[in-house]
Amino acid sequence: MTRKVTIRDLAEAAGVSVTTVSQILNGKGERFSLDTRRRVHQLQEEMGYVPDFNARNLIMKSAQTIGVLVPNLGNPFFSMFIRGVQETSREQHFIPLIFGANHDEKLESYYVEELIKRAVDGLIIASASITGEAIDNILKKNGIPYLLIDQNGGPSLDRVQINDTQGGELAADHLLSLGHERIVVLMPEKPTQNLRIRVAGFKRRLAEHHIDLPETATIHSPMTKLGGYQATAAVMAQHPTAVFAINDETALGLMRGLHEQGVRVPADISVLGYDDIDLDEYVVPKLTTIHQPVVTMGQQATALLINRIKDQRQAAQLVDLPVNLQERESTAPLK
Repeated sequence: MTRKVTIRDLAEAAGVSVTTVSQILNGKGERFSLDTRRRVHQLQEEMGYVPDFNARNLIMKSAQTIGVLVPNLGNPFFSMFIRGVQETSREQHFIPLIFGANHDEKLESYYVEELIKRAVDGLIIASASITGEAIDNILKKNGIPYLLIDQNGGPSLDRVQINDTQGGELAADHLLSLGHERIVVLMPEKPTQNLRIRVAGFKRRLAEHHIDLPETATIHSPMTKLGGYQATAAVMAQHPTAVFAINDETALGLMRGLHEQGVRVPADISVLGYDDIDLDEYVVPKLTTIHQPVVTMGQQATALLINRIKDQRQAAQLVDLPVNLQERESTAPLK
């Protein structure tokens, strides 16, 4: 079996000390000649030398690794979010370790603890189930920088903030402009804070137009395609002219269920989603939705966390990201 090339092998081939090679490869070789630096890098490529990760951590006092915990890796929203995390991590020479907890609190806590054991420099947690107690006991006591997503105003010092109030208002404005008043809201039974803010903005704008939604107009379902699909009968029982689904996944599942029941979208019922995931452009009809910049959210969250890792004493960082209506084909004027 071929032996792994070591830093000592590379140093011997270059005719320099191990310390010289280490400093050059870690970006601290300015005091060495350009010829020496070029020779070390050329030999590294020729010999296929890959620095030992653990040894590098000891030298740099940083793993340059961040943990990323999301509820569901299969959800297109989080796939887009992770894309943003990966792009910025690579630019900053950090490695993201990404885990999906599948909405399991015990699994989530396990991943957080294991990531800390492996000396990650910081954590991005996009989860509704992590508690303040867990943050105090695990993250703060270990001095781990972290950033929470979808918990506006939560314990996270740094925040990437989406204007969910405005998003809810935009959704209401759009349906009102089309003449809809008999509207159903499709949302989870235990919504996160950002979802509550979103729905509150939606209902408040309706109330400004003297439309008060009865309790029966709010139908609870998981935020998945299956959840939306299974809510079809309950939605139809309310005889709405329009549905505001709390996310696109739910909206897409509902559209499939309505199609199977012979209900035409948008001719019979308009369906409005929220998020603007990639799939919205590839269904028939294309989904009208409230766009939130999910990839940018991942990029900004990563940038803020890395800033915090580099300087834990800096002031709180806040990034506000806009939302806007993405009008397509699933909503139409009331006839």
